[in-house]
Amino acid sequence: MTTRTLYLARHGEADALGALTATGREQCHRLGGRLAALPIDVIWHSPLPRAIDSAALIAEHLPRVLVDEAPELIDHIPSVPDVTTLTPTWAAFFDGFGQEEVAAGERISRSLIERFAKPLAAGARPTHEVLITHAYPVAWMVREALGAPAESWMSLAGMANTALTVLEYDEGPPVVHVVGDRSHLVGPGQGPGTGRGTGSAAGDGRTPAIGGDG
Repeated sequence: MTTRTLYLARHGEADALGALTATGREQCHRLGGRLAALPIDVIWHSPLPRAIDSAALIAEHLPRVLVDEAPELIDHIPSVPDVTTLTPTWAAFFDGFGQEEVAAGERISRSLIERFAKPLAAGARPTHEVLITHAYPVAWMVREALGAPAESWMSLAGMANTALTVLEYDEGPPVVHVVGDRSHLVGPGQGPGTGRGTGSAAGDGRTPAIGGDG
């Protein structure tokens, strides 16, 4: 069977300037160690520095694996819902979005789906691809795989740093194996409540109430 397996992850924790923190670098190494046990073919990454640096650290655990940029993985708002249907917090989050910004986000989200959310051509060999991106693109990919309404991406806007989501595509409906798994971040000094290594649950940039570094 020709199967395309995607391993999506938000980049490691970053500071306000977009540079990985010490915790973010450790998160990437832990994710890289987890992925090293898998037959990974390629690591795609967003054009933004925090994603580029995260991919490079992960790649240290995956020698001879291709690492390349995919512009479709850039941080963006994939879809803006009717603000009159939203809570005041979410309505404030989307306040100020102009039509050009909304249209640009929708173009990127369409290109993301067109490139990655589809099976391989008939006869192609199975692939295992890592996508290092941002919280909102991961949320959008999960929404697409589930066939959920466009606004459903908002429920996953708080995707944690280096949390792992696994999607599989073949001739049938997409399979969602896991969403936002952080088990690779748990260990000595890494458990929930330690404040170290578990990853921020914040979303990208503009997530209401919880902030974040994208």
